[in-house]
Amino acid sequence: MTKQSILGRITQMAKANIHAMLDAAEDPQKMLDQMIRDYTDNIADAESAIAQTIGNLRLAEDDYREDLEDAQTWGQKALAASNRAEELRAQDDTAGAEKFDKLARVAIEKQMDAESSANTAAPAIASQNEVVDKLKEGLEAMKQKRQELVSRRDELVARAKAVQAQGQVQDAVQSINILDPTSELSRFEDKIRREEARVRGQEELAASTLDAQFEELEDLGQQTEIEARLAALKAGQQPKQLDS
Repeated sequence: MTKQSILGRITQMAKANIHAMLDAAEDPQKMLDQMIRDYTDNIADAESAIAQTIGNLRLAEDDYREDLEDAQTWGQKALAASNRAEELRAQDDTAGAEKFDKLARVAIEKQMDAESSANTAAPAIASQNEVVDKLKEGLEAMKQKRQELVSRRDELVARAKAVQAQGQVQDAVQSINILDPTSELSRFEDKIRREEARVRGQEELAASTLDAQFEELEDLGQQTEIEARLAALKAGQQPKQLDS
């Protein structure tokens, strides 16, 4: 995976409009679960690739510092060889002076090679550092986006459970309304009232029958009195007078 593809994927995922994607999803929770898995996988891939990129950068930086140190070292050697050549030349040792001048030239050439390598590596290292900084920023954005996804998923799950619980309560309330126990109590109360009315009717009927029996007794007594008085008349007796 190249740096460009890593950065492209990180940038694309970090800029993803989660809200719009959720609005268009048929099952937001399933979509969030899948997105979290995708982000997790991509973060792991990005971390591995960025770690490799950083590792390569550090190697390049090590080589750059080594080139700078080599350039400094060869410069010191060139100076030392040149100084020795001048000392020998002052002693009229031309051959020795030429020998150390030759060594100074070799050291200067080595110094220039090291400086050239360092100068060539410097822009690439600076560019690599910029890329690594962008990759790190993008990776952090991806991690924040993933956390946002997890939070949204957890929120949706909690809301779904709350709605489910509310629905169960409403179903229970509806069942209570459909099977209203007070209606059964009302029917039972009506049955008792009808039974009470029936008993009162029986009592009234019994009372009226008893009154009729007493009335019959009164009528019978009166009829007996009449018959007794009639018999007395027939026997020549005076009618019985009422006490004054």
